[in-house]
Amino acid sequence: MSRWVQTHLPCPSPDCGSSDAFSINDRGWGKCFSCGRNFRVGEEEQGGRQVARKTVPDRSLVPFGEYRALTKRGLTEETCRKFGYFVGEFNGKTVQVAPYYNKEGQLVAQKVRFANKDFRTTGDFKKVALFGQQLWGSGGKKLVITEGEIDAMTVSQLQGHKWPVVSVPNGAQGAANSIKDNLEWVMSFEEVILMFDMDDPGREAAMRVAELLPPGKAKIASLPLKDANECLVQGKGEEVIRAIWNAREYRPDGIVDIDELIEEIEKPIEMGLPWCFPTLTKYTYGRRPGEIYAVGAGTGVGKTDFLTQQIAFDVTELQERVGVIYLEATPVETGKRIAGKIDGVRYHVPDAGWSLEQLRATLQSLKGKITFYDNWGSTEWDVIKKKIRFMVVSKGIRLIYLDHLTAMADPSNEKESIETLMKEMAGLANELGCIIHFVSHLSTPEGKPHEEGGRVMIRHFKGSRSIGFWSYLMIGLERNQQAEDEDERQTTTLRILKDRYTGQATGKTILLGYDSKTGRLFEKEEEAEDYGFDDTTELKEDNTLPWEGPPDF
Repeated sequence: MSRWVQTHLPCPSPDCGSSDAFSINDRGWGKCFSCGRNFRVGEEEQGGRQVARKTVPDRSLVPFGEYRALTKRGLTEETCRKFGYFVGEFNGKTVQVAPYYNKEGQLVAQKVRFANKDFRTTGDFKKVALFGQQLWGSGGKKLVITEGEIDAMTVSQLQGHKWPVVSVPNGAQGAANSIKDNLEWVMSFEEVILMFDMDDPGREAAMRVAELLPPGKAKIASLPLKDANECLVQGKGEEVIRAIWNAREYRPDGIVDIDELIEEIEKPIEMGLPWCFPTLTKYTYGRRPGEIYAVGAGTGVGKTDFLTQQIAFDVTELQERVGVIYLEATPVETGKRIAGKIDGVRYHVPDAGWSLEQLRATLQSLKGKITFYDNWGSTEWDVIKKKIRFMVVSKGIRLIYLDHLTAMADPSNEKESIETLMKEMAGLANELGCIIHFVSHLSTPEGKPHEEGGRVMIRHFKGSRSIGFWSYLMIGLERNQQAEDEDERQTTTLRILKDRYTGQATGKTILLGYDSKTGRLFEKEEEAEDYGFDDTTELKEDNTLPWEGPPDF
């Protein structure tokens, strides 16, 4: 395994400009941790490609000079003497020298620091232990590990040199490998405090190191400034000590103790945002942030109409802002239909007896309440999820309406693409704290078609397994468009197929009528059975349907 032998060098790329992000390993390769480019050292510019100048580690150690207080760093002579950190001369220049020992306690290498913050290494860095490791022996109560030598000496000085403090030799980029090489010694301590720099590389390095240790052993310290030495120089030394004792145990993402949840758990339960139909609100206890809701129906049964009426309710009754992503309808058409739901006028029908003045007044009242995505034929989920994020983060919207899911699926691999899409959609809603309502198309059922009143079931949703797993609520809409009786033709059964919140609403039905004059849906008092929505499917003894085993979601 290669090691970094020179660090904090200027990047050789003229397009980068970093003065200290370039490092060189013992195999002759250099890497810039700012621009990410790799260079082969010892070569000049070839084929228009900039490469690093040849620099190799000096195997001869810098002879001892003298111990001095590092005034600008706030470090005493005593501290430098304890760690063997001295001021000497290298190639005619005054330098600071940090000694590195092997596991047997023998001096084998040095890190040489120039006045311009350039670094060189001498000796054999392949064999080094952690900086300062030779001072403390093995085992103990607490060990502090820093990202650099100056920080290690700072922490040690601040606590009177009582507790072991060491540093990784090659900064954040090589921290995990350095700890691996000295893992047995590190593991001999009961508690390991990682006090790396308060920047992204430092935080990432601390997590990588913490993952090498058993659960509960690693803790990550948080400082008010970039590093321990900057805290010392700025008069915040006490906060460094406080950070050691207040360091938090590292836990992988998602691991939470109940202690941290008690306050949230104790909060009284409140109803979620209501639906436009009171009975649906009663059954489901409303809508809650971070959840996604699926609506499925046959072609022309009214799933888009259902969502549109819900949008109208949200912006008028709840005064909420909504984001509307209808992939098979233009924003102009959808805007007319939403306005129509509000006024009880079919603005999308030419001869419905409406006036421009009335429409204009309603549209004026909707300013600032609705944001559309005009997709221009683009239905890729990667694009749409960015639009959702923008609506929520930048526009303050928390209710999203998406019609429809199937349009975003890859036709060549529909099942797998829907699985990926659903997982990401659920994660997005949870992350942003928004509610996503979406329409899904159905596959052709056995027996009676959905357009003739056939019952909607979870298995009919395209990508049903993933939709059923990730959705908090699933609604099926059923209507016999071919019925001879007009009232039956205009009656829709809303069937709750899944209710994750309590499970109590699953199987409940609500009958919805349609007023052809106003274009609105409304609740009816009759039971669904009165309209012939027959389900002749018999359950097995374990209460599962014939085509499925025990429920897996």
